[in-house]
Amino acid sequence: MSKDRKQLKKDMARFAFYFFTGIFRVLPYWLVSWMSSGLLAIAFLILKRMRKNAMETLTIAFGHEKSADELKQICRQCFYTLGKGFIELAYFVFHPKMITQKMTFRGDSKANLDAALKEGKGAMAVTAHFGNFSLMFAFLAQMGYPTNAIMRPSRDEKLEQPLEDLRTGVGLKTIYSSPKMACVSQTIRALRNNEIVLVPMDQNHGSKAGVFVEFFGRPSGTASGPAIFAMRTGAPIVPIFTVRTGKDTHEVIVEPHFFLEQKATDDETVQHNIQKITTIIEKYIRQYPAEWGWMHRRWKSQPPKTTDRSSANAASGDLI
Repeated sequence: MSKDRKQLKKDMARFAFYFFTGIFRVLPYWLVSWMSSGLLAIAFLILKRMRKNAMETLTIAFGHEKSADELKQICRQCFYTLGKGFIELAYFVFHPKMITQKMTFRGDSKANLDAALKEGKGAMAVTAHFGNFSLMFAFLAQMGYPTNAIMRPSRDEKLEQPLEDLRTGVGLKTIYSSPKMACVSQTIRALRNNEIVLVPMDQNHGSKAGVFVEFFGRPSGTASGPAIFAMRTGAPIVPIFTVRTGKDTHEVIVEPHFFLEQKATDDETVQHNIQKITTIIEKYIRQYPAEWGWMHRRWKSQPPKTTDRSSANAASGDLI
């Protein structure tokens, strides 16, 4: 893509951000919800490349388990879930009381989160780009938990400060993934202050960083940061997800925390525990396939063919 086209896409995205956040401040939610159905239908038709990527990823994961019609249905539902989630988030950040009205803990989830924090070493909360995960971050902050989210800076520098202001407005603290040393120090400080640090663990991490673990039966480059942070601080690992339970309601699921399982070497410890986390993420995706962002090319990077798996996995020094 040329430089001019990239700039045009940034400008259009920025315009859409200011337009929708402007009208979401004043319109009633019933009207926004009604309007969203048409907008999402149009977006699904327009975003051909993203639909193609989603179908390719779905075929890799479920091609031998589900029919073509089932995959198409999941694809359509996935776009609806993500689009609806964006609209909800964009509206609720201006009406914070709605966050706790529309989202609740499922079963023992709150007790599980409280139990992890009672360890006094913070909570390394691992999740995925699954369900309305961004709204879940805001929900935890609105519920009074000291909550930090590790995330990449926006590709559009002009949007980063407005986005951070919105996150701060609902009580969510941002830890940027770069520069790396600042991310490391802020994350360790938050954990030592007994705070929650949230990290999505489901996107391709490239062949020169992280570790390769099995995801839907195929090697997947995965960030090793949560295991390394837990190793350095003793923080428990807390799997946490959110699923849609109605048109605009959600439940947060927090699994019981666990500590790192130690192996013979640090590299083996990282490898084993990142695989364990990834297996948990896969379990939720299999259970709620329409909740995950299938348009992401999860298996884009693969281990070098000229090396064995152990050497490909050895690059565990990169944190995120």
